[in-house]
Amino acid sequence: MPAIGPLEIGVVLLIILLIVGPKKLPGLGRNLGTGMREFKDSITSRGGDSQEDDEPATIDVAAEVPVSEKSAAPEEQPRGDA
Repeated sequence: MPAIGPLEIGVVLLIILLIVGPKKLPGLGRNLGTGMREFKDSITSRGGDSQEDDEPATIDVAAEVPVSEKSAAPEEQPRGDA
């Protein structure tokens, strides 16, 4: 595959200018830069700033509902269509 030179980059930029238009090109560049910045920030912030992942999950045993006879497995419940 040949290397991309300045002529090829110029042709690609000219095609983008024709498709988008000169009035919307600055906004497109601004949105692209903002998106790249947000992506970079999300990648770098995952390194260890988040303390939610570091804390172990706690389980409240008192909040668990005890299993009653009516909530038995489906194969143990009598069928109503017999």
